Amino acid sequence: MSKILIYNNTTEIATKMEPFFAAEGMNPLIAVDQSELAKALEEKDISLVLVDVELNDKGWGAGIHMISDLRTISNIPMIVVSSQSAETAKIMALEAGADDYVTTDCNPLEIMARINSQIRRYRQLTGKVSVMQKVFRVGELVVDDTLHSVTVDGRSVRLTPIEYNILKLLVQQKGRVFSNAQIYENIWNLKAIGADNTIAVHIRHIREKIEANPKEPKYLKVVWGSGYKVG
Repeated sequence: MSKILIYNNTTEIATKMEPFFAAEGMNPLIAVDQSELAKALEEKDISLVLVDVELNDKGWGAGIHMISDLRTISNIPMIVVSSQSAETAKIMALEAGADDYVTTDCNPLEIMARINSQIRRYRQLTGKVSVMQKVFRVGELVVDDTLHSVTVDGRSVRLTPIEYNILKLLVQQKGRVFSNAQIYENIWNLKAIGADNTIAVHIRHIREKIEANPKEPKYLKVVWGSGYKVG
């Protein structure tokens, strides 16, 4: 049974999603403060975290810092579900380490699809389901899908599950240009609607981690007007 950890349930997302969790055989857990959140991540077998960037009366800026702090202790999938619809909040949440961002007026079925997609990808990444074992090389960039690791010039690079899957997609088909929509649909298994900012944020994070000079990338390159490629 997948355990879904919900933090800062001000949007009542737990109640909204309860019948859908039950139908999927998922067990929702609620953390009321950050100490409970950290304890649950350490002691429970959590499959995914749902968070809200709005932290009571502290505003969404504090929520962004909270997401960043969470990323220092865990790489499990994290989806923001918030009433905050500002594009800046979405971009900053993704920058801080969130894997996806939806607003509370989103169809529960779509939220459920996003949850299932993130969990499936994470389980593939951590080897909880069988995956093809391959090693992909582009110069000194090595993506080892057996160990789920990335190295550049022999240096280990730590990527989030979403970042890893994007990079693997591009490395697997070296030289092929993928549009924002193609990347989104391959990684999230959802129709790409307004995905440009989401992809741009993750691409920037990957570059910062694998490139010696992200402004002059050697591996992950933009093809203006078309998308991105490796090589």
